[in-house]
Amino acid sequence: MIESLLVANRGEIARRIIRTARRLGVRAIAVYSEADADLPFVTEADEAVCVGPANPAQSYRNVEAILAAAKSTGAQAVHPGYGFLSENAEFARTVEASGLIWVGPGADAISAMGDKINARNLMAAAGVPVAPGTTDPAADLDAAVAAAAEIGYPVMVKAAAGGGGMGMGVANDEAALRTEYDKVRSFAERMFGDGSVLIERYFPRVRHVEVQILGLADGRVTALGERECSVQRRNQKLVEESPSPAVSPELRARFLAAAVRAGEAVGYRNAGTVECLLVPRQRDFDGDGRASEEFFFLEMNTRLQVEHPVTELVYGVDLVAEQLRVAAGLAPGFDPDALAPRGHAIELRINAEDPKRFLPGPGAVTTWNEPAGEGVRVDSGYVAGNTVTPFYDSLMAKLIVTGATRAEAIERARAAVAHFEIAGPKNNLPFFAELLTNEEFLSGDYDTSIVSRMR
Repeated sequence: MIESLLVANRGEIARRIIRTARRLGVRAIAVYSEADADLPFVTEADEAVCVGPANPAQSYRNVEAILAAAKSTGAQAVHPGYGFLSENAEFARTVEASGLIWVGPGADAISAMGDKINARNLMAAAGVPVAPGTTDPAADLDAAVAAAAEIGYPVMVKAAAGGGGMGMGVANDEAALRTEYDKVRSFAERMFGDGSVLIERYFPRVRHVEVQILGLADGRVTALGERECSVQRRNQKLVEESPSPAVSPELRARFLAAAVRAGEAVGYRNAGTVECLLVPRQRDFDGDGRASEEFFFLEMNTRLQVEHPVTELVYGVDLVAEQLRVAAGLAPGFDPDALAPRGHAIELRINAEDPKRFLPGPGAVTTWNEPAGEGVRVDSGYVAGNTVTPFYDSLMAKLIVTGATRAEAIERARAAVAHFEIAGPKNNLPFFAELLTNEEFLSGDYDTSIVSRMR
């Protein structure tokens, strides 16, 4: 096993990685910005190094400072968490060129999946279903208009280098396309340094379902079930659950097989997620009266996902521990041929944002009391006395609940939300209290527009 691990991240994910590292006897090293000096992940690490001021470009995205911290502390490996440098292929290459172990997929796999057009084409070649769309970037507005005419409206205009729900727009006709194309291209150039744009068919009523994969040290790729991620605001997830209430055993088998093919197509190692759109075929019903469905590849996240705990709790696998085992060249700590879901898990992302418009609301934390009890887990980044600053993502904690059934998990989630006390920053706990009594959500028959209908 790896002996020492530098965690190149912050907040709840750094704290969560450190927890598993220390359980395994791995020396955990934190890096932190000046703004985060008082956060729990800093004090819970075996060693911590300040890598710069609050600005992420000068701290958590500062490759030179992070590698200097690894060298000064004698770190053997680097875990990037999610966000920041986690899907930066050049960072992965630089880490390995420095003689360190990279706890993540290879740089080539990150590069291959980082460009949405390239990823779509690779997946299509591997037999993974992809939505109708362009196979090359739309070079200019005329090319985008021609592509949309062939694909059929409505269409999604997407930044090829985008991610995290950013750099996307929907066009219902050519006039809207002309506006969205310029908007997305400009945003992509500014945010990602790459203005390449792709055009895809847009499906107004879809579910967002993803599959957790793990590329093992021996070259095999295995799938650890699916997660439902359709409760979103601004194309960004708020709630995840596993198993998906929309996925039948037959559909699950197809989902998992496609995800494994996706991983094999790029020689995937370590943890990753294959994200898909699940589209009901409204006019085609199977024998039990449910609409039969098809799914399309959306993208692959070449890192550990925010929502990985629901998979851990349903499948009984510590994904961070498995990431470390793969990086060390060790066999998995579970039997890949005996994976089966047990019970149901739901994750709620507790953000520092108002519960109506979901606008950021940072501030000093004056009260922080977490719920506890059977089937309740909290992965948090803050305690009372800390300050949620405006420099980073608004995620404060993840509340994860489990139950023998979905109904039991929802009941425990209601109680846990009611007992979670946060004062100081604005928070979205009232939204979750509302969601957990929403008839559409309770039925399990919801899609990515559920929050829009609630608001």
